Amino acid sequence: MKLLSPAISSLARMRLWRIEAWKNNPLDAQREVLQDLVTSAQYTEFGRKYNFSNLFTIRDFKNAVPIHEYNDLKPYIQRIMNGEQNILWNTPIYWFAKSSGTTSDKSKFIPISDESLEDGHFKASKDVLSMYYQFKPDSELLTGKGLVLGGSHNINPMNNEAQYGDLSAVLLQNTPFWGHWLRTPDLSIALMDEWESKIEKLAESTIKENVTSISGVPTWTLVLFRRILELTGKKTMSEVWPSLELYMHGGVSFAPYKEQFQQLIGKEINYLEMYNASEGFFAAQDIPGDEGMLLFTDHGSFMEFMPVHEYGKKDPQTIGLHEVEIGRNYALIISTNGGLWRYMLGDTVQFTSLKPFRIKVSGRLKHYMNAFGEEVIVDNSDKAIAIASEKTGAVVNDYTAAPVYFSEGSNGAHEWLVEFEKVPASLEDFTKELDIALKNINSDYEAKRHKSIALRMPIIHAIKKGTFAEWLRSKGKLGGQHKVPRLSNERRFVEDILIITKSH
Repeated sequence: MKLLSPAISSLARMRLWRIEAWKNNPLDAQREVLQDLVTSAQYTEFGRKYNFSNLFTIRDFKNAVPIHEYNDLKPYIQRIMNGEQNILWNTPIYWFAKSSGTTSDKSKFIPISDESLEDGHFKASKDVLSMYYQFKPDSELLTGKGLVLGGSHNINPMNNEAQYGDLSAVLLQNTPFWGHWLRTPDLSIALMDEWESKIEKLAESTIKENVTSISGVPTWTLVLFRRILELTGKKTMSEVWPSLELYMHGGVSFAPYKEQFQQLIGKEINYLEMYNASEGFFAAQDIPGDEGMLLFTDHGSFMEFMPVHEYGKKDPQTIGLHEVEIGRNYALIISTNGGLWRYMLGDTVQFTSLKPFRIKVSGRLKHYMNAFGEEVIVDNSDKAIAIASEKTGAVVNDYTAAPVYFSEGSNGAHEWLVEFEKVPASLEDFTKELDIALKNINSDYEAKRHKSIALRMPIIHAIKKGTFAEWLRSKGKLGGQHKVPRLSNERRFVEDILIITKSH
């Protein structure tokens, strides 16, 4: 391993000139990506339907192809899963990433082509490694192994050639042979689908490894840490893995979890946020600790940005990179080398920098609270939870919130279900600090809270540890990349979970 790592790290550094090329010329890179996409797919069924052969500009493409949500593309995807090809993309598709969303009981299946693996996920992963080495030239990352908390996969019963699974499982199954030397655990453990048993096997099999990096969803990583500390009798993870230097995360805000990680690890390490979804690898931090993630403009995805006020309109308008503004909320619209065309991802992003283009994920189009004009998004609530925790000494594992609507004799409120790792001395103080933080972060919320005319104080329930896991298990969504929806403008999730809390 130690003989191999200098060679790989040298190759990682050699990629930097390529990264600089698209980083410094993002608009040109995006135009070339779209041209390649349209040219490649022009003779597919979808390409013939929308006359791709005669689309020569971004304007032509946007005028010809409507914006799609998953259900719009689902009939095409179902046919591919049943064995048809050349439908959305011009090369065979045999893999599908099963979405991890909790907003629907029905999963989405995202087509994964060879191109989306090689030019998207794997290319972006190499670029992340190169940028990390540029940030930390003396890194010993590759002298040890990367611990991956991945998902599971199954053979698709509709077509023996097609397979589906969590994105992490699809990537693990398609990783080049040398990649398996650099990671742990063994594939048989990495792809287990029963998460309680999986955590136990992960803990037992990795204790004696030289783990230098970890990637996974924060909640499950913390569960693994605690189990390993129980098994070893150690106080911190740095005693178990002295060479640990990097944690890579994405999918949910890391702000509510960072303090727990620092306490459990017991030493300073680097934290790197990545925006790696089933649909593509869109961004990653090139400077650990900075708020924004560098936008990947040359990785098989053409990106458009839809101002959120356009959502729901009959003909929503999008803008390109040359028109975006810092701090505005945009829904991300993508066209990819996996056959997604003007696809509404569902995430909202904000730009934190324009030279180069850096973004942060601010929430989900359907995950927000705006029952009274308060426009609270996940970025607001994550920051407020972190502030309230710091002020009161609390440690939060997870949370969800929804509106309480006006009733006779009572105005509105926000109801929060919070699962604490460490309960605050006073839940009343935690509630006050959360309310103050939200007022400071969001002026619309502050206005609605004025004199409690529209919104009264938040209602917070401290729920039993394990409740969210129990709810996810009941939905068949325990483990992997599955996560609790932070905010909702309806009460379905909150009511479901309250039923579980009452049974306790």
